[in-house]
Amino acid sequence: HVQLVESGGGSVQTGGSLTLSCTVSGYTSSRYCMGWFRQAPGKEREGVAVIDSDGTTDYADNVKGRFTISRDNVKNTLFLQIDSLKPEDSAMYFCAGDSTVTRACYCIGDYCYTPVSGYWGQGTQVTVS
Repeated sequence: HVQLVESGGGSVQTGGSLTLSCTVSGYTSSRYCMGWFRQAPGKEREGVAVIDSDGTTDYADNVKGRFTISRDNVKNTLFLQIDSLKPEDSAMYFCAGDSTVTRACYCIGDYCYTPVSGYWGQGTQVTVS
């Protein structure tokens, strides 16, 4: 049974930082592209960062320089460090892992690869005021 569980969200002030974690079980995520996505009320879900099986990372243009994605393959955990938080970063943040190997684990502009088939967590809320 595959589970992705996000944690680390919360309420922070503008300019603050957060580190989100996504603990994965039942699935060897290190073999696949994984990513972080967010969805604000009334808006579509958007990808913000992805990391490939070889550790290559990519980011949506609107978060570059402030977001850092990383993974700990031993702990089967995905991270997202968010710095210089802005009110527009407020959203539910989700992690996702692909279940097939892809060559498309990257971002173009404000769009990041979204797993066609894979696994999703339930999300963790980030609120910036």
